[in-house]
Amino acid sequence: MNTALSPATTAAEVDRAARAAHEAYLISAAQTPATRASWLTALAEALRAHGDELVGLAAEETHLAEPRLRGELKRSAFQLDLFAEEVRTGVALDAVVDHADPDWGMGPRPDIRRVNVPLGVVGVFGASNFPFAFSVMGGDSASALAAGCAVLHKIHGGHKRLALRTAEVVVEALAQAGAPDGLFAVLDGREAATALVDHPLVKAVGFTGSTAGGRALFDRASARPEPIPFYGELGSINPVFVLPQAWRHRAEEILTGYAGSFTMGMGQFCTKPGVLFVPDEGGTEQVRSTLSAALAEAPLAQLLTPGLRESFGQARDEVAALEGVETLVPGSDDEVPAPTVLAVDAEQVRKTPEVLHHEMFGPATVLVRYRDAAELPELAELMEGQLTATVHVDEQDDSTALVDTLTGKAGRVLFNGWPTGVTVSYAQHHGGPYPATTTNTTSVGTAAIGRFLRPVSYQDAPDAALPPALQEANPWGIARRVDGRFEPAATEGDHR
Repeated sequence: MNTALSPATTAAEVDRAARAAHEAYLISAAQTPATRASWLTALAEALRAHGDELVGLAAEETHLAEPRLRGELKRSAFQLDLFAEEVRTGVALDAVVDHADPDWGMGPRPDIRRVNVPLGVVGVFGASNFPFAFSVMGGDSASALAAGCAVLHKIHGGHKRLALRTAEVVVEALAQAGAPDGLFAVLDGREAATALVDHPLVKAVGFTGSTAGGRALFDRASARPEPIPFYGELGSINPVFVLPQAWRHRAEEILTGYAGSFTMGMGQFCTKPGVLFVPDEGGTEQVRSTLSAALAEAPLAQLLTPGLRESFGQARDEVAALEGVETLVPGSDDEVPAPTVLAVDAEQVRKTPEVLHHEMFGPATVLVRYRDAAELPELAELMEGQLTATVHVDEQDDSTALVDTLTGKAGRVLFNGWPTGVTVSYAQHHGGPYPATTTNTTSVGTAAIGRFLRPVSYQDAPDAALPPALQEANPWGIARRVDGRFEPAATEGDHR
């Protein structure tokens, strides 16, 4: 589909794009890992080559600083290269070969082999707060292409010119790399959003955005005649728990770090820490003074869109109006809002746990004062599912019970750090129980590719009828598990 779209893509245009994407997917699924990896590498090179232009557009549309945007672009290109290597080795395919075994412990075993295959056409919704990392060629698009799928990307209106230009760069790079036409296209508008989720050729959807919007699309995807996976990242408070000894030894350091974390990017990160649990040891004025001084140094800017600015003010005011909540550090209602810190006692939180359920997407946070560390697991249990949970401890602190509780609540548990950094790596998990996400999967890291694959087993199949990943000679040279033993991929020079 031409990326120079009208303000709204019609349902008929979505249908044509989906049909073209399906034909492209059929071609992509049949390619060798090396070929698909080369497409990802070409995309990484194209993003770097057009970096100055794309960063300039992003700066004009988002109010984000250039260093932040360049970091995002670097991350996106690195992610494509990392995924390319994962595709080359075949790790994501999870190919397993069990040869026939007449002496198998439960009785004779047939020859059975399993491999992951791409789902088909994937719909991706771009995010407002990450114009590169969670947008046109962000994690969802990159992982779907790495899986062998085709992508239809619904752009976010908060950075439309950037999205359209990035899409042009992507389509051109894929064409020059030899990828089939239609493998990637962009859509725009509300009608396109619903038509994308409804289309029978779309087999999965990736989404990053609000809980309300994501839940509406999730329900729609589930209500289809053929329900499809909806990988939605919706909302997270990202609690931080400070245990007593850590507080006594480095309270000022923790408060300063917290101020920097919850105001980073004007509090518009999905991993922004929204609540801080600290011991109530009679130092409220010291806490106020330390936070005020740290927040006075916070770099401020306009929020990403007028809609986000309005939603932030409303959410902040709703939390401030809850019973027992006081203002520790007043913010402002200016167009560029000054950071706000609210405070409440743990005893009140037990009576009004809603204070732990309101995401304030912007520069505001809640400080909860507790009397005894033994309260923390109970307080953590009052929280909904989270992307992250952070614990600040010293050697004398016992965090075992708290960490056990947080393991059931969050997808990533951090110690003595801040959640606003999400590296792209093999072990990364960016997800969590609902409402953080709609599934127990990750949208960041190499494991994100697995969302857009499904396993198929072949039993007693002739070798010629098997897909190359499962043939006896392993013509693709990929990593496989054969009769229970892991066999690594061929060396770089041996890749087919």
